[in-house]
Amino acid sequence: MIKKAVSIILLIFTTLVLPGCGEKELTKYQAEFIMLFDTVTRIVGYTETKEEFTGYSQIIRDDLKEYHQLYDIYNDYEGINNIKTINDNAGIKPVKVDKRIIDLLKFSKEVYEKTKGKTNIAYGAVLKIWHEYRTEGLEDPENASLPPLEELEKASQHTNIEDIIIDEVNSTVFLKDPLMSLDVGALAKGYATEQVSKTARDIGLKSALLSVGGNVRAINNNVTTDQPWNVGIQNPDPEDENPIFKVVKLDDGSLVTSGDYERFYTVDGKRYNHIIDPDTLYPAEYFTAVSIISKDSGIADALSTALFCMPFEEGLEFINSLPETEAMWIFKDKTVRYSDNFESFIKE
Repeated sequence: MIKKAVSIILLIFTTLVLPGCGEKELTKYQAEFIMLFDTVTRIVGYTETKEEFTGYSQIIRDDLKEYHQLYDIYNDYEGINNIKTINDNAGIKPVKVDKRIIDLLKFSKEVYEKTKGKTNIAYGAVLKIWHEYRTEGLEDPENASLPPLEELEKASQHTNIEDIIIDEVNSTVFLKDPLMSLDVGALAKGYATEQVSKTARDIGLKSALLSVGGNVRAINNNVTTDQPWNVGIQNPDPEDENPIFKVVKLDDGSLVTSGDYERFYTVDGKRYNHIIDPDTLYPAEYFTAVSIISKDSGIADALSTALFCMPFEEGLEFINSLPETEAMWIFKDKTVRYSDNFESFIKE
């Protein structure tokens, strides 16, 4: 399924019961389920009854499951044309798809332009090679190896995002290049989280945190305090006694972290993470982690990947040019740098 390793973001909350609506109390409830997007999804919210919260949670889970199946690049589902179906028909024929796939691909093209190609869903041919070598290296560490540069360069010739042909009138997608493959792992989870949060808001959920494998979306603020939610960012150093690196305040916005410390394999004593820099065709080595705060979870997800592949000064200039978007970089020597206003979100 879609795999984008982001840091596990720890949710910090209090167990308060608050009088609400003048008559009934609001109580905190939590739901958790696994498998979707190959990760753990947690929902924390305040409602008047457990039945009300259970209803919201079920709708969110069902909605997220549909996105999971539509955006899957590894598995087929009966009666569903998904991203894998599009890849299977590359160079063969257009595939009729759900509008939610069309919307994701249009969003992905916008992100490609915004990040100057650093986040490119058409990079599947290259990412597939790294996925195979990483899987083999984890299964047989003693014989772990790196993909030959020539093989990666050959695959990179089939990553032109303009070869994704979208026909909105007929709701079809066609990959012109028969050797092209889509991989939406850099942004699909965040994009789906954002869309599901809109559904939750539309059906009446007024105060909640939705965490899909570390992609955190706050729906409004914490109704018990009338203040932002407190969300902890995982410490990338597993040997540090404090598992939380920073706690940030999140009010009707998103927090996403990408890091090199969860999905990697080791070759000749060197660790190689899963985030591939399109300029080098090898794993990006600038940072240990990059965290993004943004109003939109899809944007935050895509930007965390893009900034992970940019030198700091370039990334800082880029992120400071974007409205309502902040970033924190953790370097390999544990140095921490921030965009202009990120520190204003840190809880003292």
